[in-house]
Amino acid sequence: MSGNPALDLAGTVGSRRDGPVDVLAAPGDLERWVAECDELPDRVAADFATFEAALSLREAIYQLALARVLGRPFDPGSLEIVNDTAAGPVPTMKLSDAGLQMSGDLPAVLSHLARSGIAVLADPDACLKECGRTGCTRLYLDRSRGARRTWCGMDECGNRVKAAAYRARRRASTTAAGRGREGTT
Repeated sequence: MSGNPALDLAGTVGSRRDGPVDVLAAPGDLERWVAECDELPDRVAADFATFEAALSLREAIYQLALARVLGRPFDPGSLEIVNDTAAGPVPTMKLSDAGLQMSGDLPAVLSHLARSGIAVLADPDACLKECGRTGCTRLYLDRSRGARRTWCGMDECGNRVKAAAYRARRRASTTAAGRGREGTT
């Protein structure tokens, strides 16, 4: 959804400014999230220590990506977390007729996510943005032609914004029509 697995991890907290909603409340949530990501191993086990490490990595990636979006310098503490995590073990990758298969434990997954974050944050041509829907704080990689993408995704935010604009136009035209009838009497 965000165009990068590290940004997807950062996006597991929604509405960061208005009332954060954390999708990763327990180690089992992290295990399910990893299993649902196409670019990550199917199965990992998360103990409390690796779960906490994943949450620290998530926040560090978010802070660095937000700094990039806002044109601010990177936070040294966040840089340290991402760089230290990236230095960890890497997942095993195998290519087959079925495609790419990745395996490894959670520390290897976190290292892969940190490396993915580094790659996008170090790319001067990467167009990072924050979703344009009020209340959504998801950061995403805009790969659209002309970098005109406005929302993190059409399925949720884009449809909500378009539906709200449609309802506002309908209300405005109904109100204007009502005023027009009053003025003709």
